Amino acid sequence: MFGKDSDMPAPNVGGDNRSTSILAQGCRFKGQIEIQGIFRVEGNFEGGISTPEQLVVGKTGVVEGEIKVKNAIIGGKVSGNITAENKIELQSGSHVEGDIRTRRLVIDEGVFFEGNCSMGNKPKANTTPESTATRSSAPQDSKKQVAQNT
Repeated sequence: MFGKDSDMPAPNVGGDNRSTSILAQGCRFKGQIEIQGIFRVEGNFEGGISTPEQLVVGKTGVVEGEIKVKNAIIGGKVSGNITAENKIELQSGSHVEGDIRTRRLVIDEGVFFEGNCSMGNKPKANTTPESTATRSSAPQDSKKQVAQNT
């Protein structure tokens, strides 16, 4: 009434273009998706997910495929590799099968995780397998002796 519609969404104040896209419980999607904003999965998703923001897989969500995001919060089931630029959070009751790569990792009690985890930044370009092997092949006793002499 009086030119104001309460069902209309509030205008975007402050220039924040982050939007939330939802795949609701009972829905299925198969394919590749690139989203600018937050993506929440409560249904079944098969394929690749890419967003420069955040992925949330809810308790009823199932994702089968590759994930590349800034942050991931997993409460449901994921089968596939997850690469998160900043952080991955595995919530209690979640089930993850695949490799994960991130800077920060939070794992609650009651999580099932099967795969490999790689944390931190990528190795420097000048690090070669030979130089790593040479450094790690030094006898342990010589390291202790150096520590005792100093």
